[in-house]
Amino acid sequence: MDATPLFYEVAGSETDAIPVVYCDGIGCSGFIWKHLRVPLSEDRKTVHWHYRGHGRSPMPKAPKRVGIEVLSDDLASVLDDINVDEAIVIGHSMGVQVALEFHRRHRYRCKGLVLMCGAASEPLKTFKGSNFLEVALPALQKTIGAAPGLFRRFSRAILPRDFAYRIGAMLEFEEELLSKQDFMPYLKGLAQMDPILFLDLLGDMGEHSCENILSEIRVPTLLIGGQLDTFTPADRTREMAERIHGSELCIVDQGTHSTPLEHPALVGSVTLDFLSRIAPDETP
Repeated sequence: MDATPLFYEVAGSETDAIPVVYCDGIGCSGFIWKHLRVPLSEDRKTVHWHYRGHGRSPMPKAPKRVGIEVLSDDLASVLDDINVDEAIVIGHSMGVQVALEFHRRHRYRCKGLVLMCGAASEPLKTFKGSNFLEVALPALQKTIGAAPGLFRRFSRAILPRDFAYRIGAMLEFEEELLSKQDFMPYLKGLAQMDPILFLDLLGDMGEHSCENILSEIRVPTLLIGGQLDTFTPADRTREMAERIHGSELCIVDQGTHSTPLEHPALVGSVTLDFLSRIAPDETP
């Protein structure tokens, strides 16, 4: 690796339960786990880390060293640093790809998967029901790459504002289910992210695939999706569940891409029940 320092925080205590590690979506640094952190850390160690160039982790030493494979190896390095040999990986959105890649590259360390509102491959192909974002990405990269400082200043001025929250509500979620207090940390974090890094990572996740390992997964796996999710449609979650042997599936009727925040009681209950049934001596 290139010695890029990574921020992480550990909660909970040492017990017989397998530790849990959270993997965020692109541009995120923990906002989605707000309602899960406390209950999940009551009986086990939990780890939350920030990707390169996200939150409190600095930009990578080598700017082009960013991608799903690099992030999955970063996760292994974080676990090494806190002397955790094996963990259950919980991923949201792009974090689903990171979790699956971690399973592929560090299989003996992955003792369970909780995959929320994400896809196993090429999520840009089905974003908002079309491949428009995938097609438009090269033009976006060229345009923003020509004046990154300008776009950086623009995003920092525009994103952490009430109207950005309103736009998000119009495009994806229901305001009565996702408060501004819950969503604004995402916008503020995204505003601080380098736009070139964001687009580079977006491009890598758009090309990344773990489809070929789904049928090989033998660790306990829970998949949670939102029926109203237009970022990664629920059908993609169902498809993964069909291909992962013995997996469990929960599709939330009124859930969008922010299902863990919109329906915390349901997601928390399903996740805690799933984790309670994973004993250290039962994992492959």
